[in-house]
Amino acid sequence: MKALIIAAGEGKRIRNLSRDLPKPLIPLLGLSLIERVILSAREAGVREFVVVVGFKGKRIMERLGDGSRYGVKIDYIENPDWRRGNGLSVLKAKGLISGKFLLMMADHVFDPGVLKDLLGRSVDKGGILVIDRKRREHIDVEDATKVRIEGELIRDIGKGLKDYDGIDCGIFLLSEDVFDAIEESIESGDDTLSGGIKVLAKKGRMRWFDIGERFWVDVDNEESFKTAERLLLKSLVKETDGPVSRYLNRPISLRISRYLVNTKVTPNTISWLSFSLSMISGLIYFLGGWASIAIAGLLAQVSSIIDGCDGEVARLKFQVSRYGGWLDSVIDRYADGMIILGMSYASWIIARNYMAWVFGFLALMGSLLNSYTAIKYDQIVKERKVRFRFGRDVRLFVIMLGSLTGLIFFTLIFLSLITNAENIRRLILVRHNT
Repeated sequence: MKALIIAAGEGKRIRNLSRDLPKPLIPLLGLSLIERVILSAREAGVREFVVVVGFKGKRIMERLGDGSRYGVKIDYIENPDWRRGNGLSVLKAKGLISGKFLLMMADHVFDPGVLKDLLGRSVDKGGILVIDRKRREHIDVEDATKVRIEGELIRDIGKGLKDYDGIDCGIFLLSEDVFDAIEESIESGDDTLSGGIKVLAKKGRMRWFDIGERFWVDVDNEESFKTAERLLLKSLVKETDGPVSRYLNRPISLRISRYLVNTKVTPNTISWLSFSLSMISGLIYFLGGWASIAIAGLLAQVSSIIDGCDGEVARLKFQVSRYGGWLDSVIDRYADGMIILGMSYASWIIARNYMAWVFGFLALMGSLLNSYTAIKYDQIVKERKVRFRFGRDVRLFVIMLGSLTGLIFFTLIFLSLITNAENIRRLILVRHNT
């Protein structure tokens, strides 16, 4: 299946951000707007794209190239009539696209999961339009294209509708019928895409698909740009985030990631940085003394914060990989082991109590199994059967508190008890929920 992307407009209302760039190339958290659209579709399985360009189209073609850098194939169509209705841009693809295809706008930011759900639906004639039935604060209703529905069909569409059921999200799954519909609309004096969709709607050939809880933004001005940035960052918060991660680590890591996405630093590099900080933390514990132990505890907490940045950068720049996730998981276990080993040694040289090693071993085993049991347990968290999650974020925060207060031996005792108790609790919960 191919995807058609409309990237021909000038975008006057966002000129203060685009400056000399065409609107689709405005950078947003490390990627241009159109790159986000392409990579969102690639994530849904689309590999062939047709991009309709107009205003400063050569700049867009130079930036995207043939698409090989994104793992896709991109062809271009130039629309010299880009100042007119966007229906003409869609019509330029007639004869170049056959069968059903995806139609998107270059300046819309949305949850990639929308496309995965949409592409699972069948279209023989007409098409499906993604609509938003919620009343979201960031949507300019006066300027938005509105949709009236009846059952599963769209009955009318347009900006001037007074009675409407949803907002057009600018994402379509269409058949070739749309080209004839646009031509029919142009003959009646309406050269917009909405005009063509209205023709199909009157024939009972347009269905709708609700975007639901997923986010989308039409980036049309500076305010909507800021909204898109805010929603993208908000989408990085995981359902499985523990309390420390959600309320302390994530707010800080997001600020760091917001900077890192504009650099060439890779997610794997960030993983190794977090690992290095953990290893240094573990080694500093071997020095003994309150100051060294306090510094080691602070470093452990810093490594925990940085550990969130690799996944955030990977998701923002569509660089998520199985290897990256596996690498992060493996080196985190080594990092945990080094920190607890250092704590055990520091406790032993201070108290000369062999029980420091016993509780250190129990804390290490509990921590490792805490991570191992998380795979099944997190499925229950996602299904919202439970809300509390005791994970690595809480463990490292407790380690920091214990190190700053000098109660490192008691911290080991606490960790040995709480991590193993948590593992037993998870075993019971998983048994009753699977």
